[in-house]
Amino acid sequence: MKLWQKNTDSLKEVEQFTVGNDREFDLLLAPFDVLGSIAHAKMLAEVGLITKDESVQLINELRITYNSIQHSTFNIQHDVEDIHSEIELLLTEKLGDIGKKIHTARSRNDQVLVDIKLFLRNEIEQLVKSVQPFFELLQSQSEKYKDHLLPGYTHLQLAMPSSFGLWFGAYSESLVDDMITLKAAYDIVNKNPLGSAAGYGSSFPINRTLTTKLLGFDDLNYNVVYAQMGRGKTERIVAMSLANMADTLAKLSMDACLYLNQNFGFISFPSELTTGSSIMPHKKNPDVFELIRSHCNRIKALPNEIMLMTTNLPSGYHRDLQLLKEHVFPAFKTLKDCIEMAGLMLSNIEIKKDILADEKYKYIFSVEEVNKLVNTGMPFRDAYKKVGLDIEAGKFKYDPSVHHTHEGSIGNLCTEEIKQQMQKTMNSFPFLKIHESIKRLLY
Repeated sequence: MKLWQKNTDSLKEVEQFTVGNDREFDLLLAPFDVLGSIAHAKMLAEVGLITKDESVQLINELRITYNSIQHSTFNIQHDVEDIHSEIELLLTEKLGDIGKKIHTARSRNDQVLVDIKLFLRNEIEQLVKSVQPFFELLQSQSEKYKDHLLPGYTHLQLAMPSSFGLWFGAYSESLVDDMITLKAAYDIVNKNPLGSAAGYGSSFPINRTLTTKLLGFDDLNYNVVYAQMGRGKTERIVAMSLANMADTLAKLSMDACLYLNQNFGFISFPSELTTGSSIMPHKKNPDVFELIRSHCNRIKALPNEIMLMTTNLPSGYHRDLQLLKEHVFPAFKTLKDCIEMAGLMLSNIEIKKDILADEKYKYIFSVEEVNKLVNTGMPFRDAYKKVGLDIEAGKFKYDPSVHHTHEGSIGNLCTEEIKQQMQKTMNSFPFLKIHESIKRLLY
């Protein structure tokens, strides 16, 4: 079945090529297509395009379909083109001509637009929920190991003292900014395109404000042309927010791979969390972090993939946009899996103590010695020169204790302040409002 079918069939090869893998990804959109259709049916009755009784019949059947989707008993029939066609076919089989009325005042273009936005909205919520325990773990480890010093590097050269408190805490705060960009993407997603039809609106007197309220959207995509232009742009903005989070995980993973290396030897993991070699019996490889790094680097390429796939497209709908689902949809699960595995590894990390007691790290305290001279009244440049000359002459002496007290430093991690920033961002997501809206649609 095809919603656009008239009297001629497409060549089989054309049909296979144009449908591609779309039905597989459409199954992920199935519950959201039903939700959009319920809201649409309510609106059609409200403006008099169908009767109240017809609306009730449509909604009852759509709720039955939704339950079958939730219980994994739903499928798209092999001769049906997409999820939109499948839902309409089921309604028509059950309700006859009433089922055919569901498509009044809408197009597959705005159907897939609203489906994707509802899908992305839900996936972002699940991602936020997976980030929360990982963020809390990083904060907990930051406090637990705040007194354990390790070398800080610039240019991969020894620089200044750092600590595991700073290291864990840095990545927890990085997640705060990642969450802020995710919320910005969510705000773009949480606008209703339904009612834009094929991208040029409808001559029917539809009420787009009503469907916006019913589906729990914050606002409308008002201009119907822009609503259609938003496809591709929305996915790219979301992909950029995913890429930001992936970048945090990739950098953390690279650090972990370096720190586990025997030449660093700062951390270790239980044997069951590492892998071995087929010929080298001593090996304990950080395969989990290596795969997180690679998965996340691939997600970092996603915004550029979408940008290139939509390059030079004029306004209006184009079939190119169908392929975006294959790139965007799997990225959520990949990122959530990476967060989960990073959490497993960091929950079991073992930290080496007294790393900076090794004399090979003595020059890492050079800035500390400069600052001590400055505190006695010596100008900074003179102090810098004196310590530099002492190092060159082999006369450098140092105290391995560190006393940093300003905000965000080794001795003042500001863990609570970072937590408050994250909580503020988490609280800005209107998940509860959306859950209440969807519940009203379904019951």
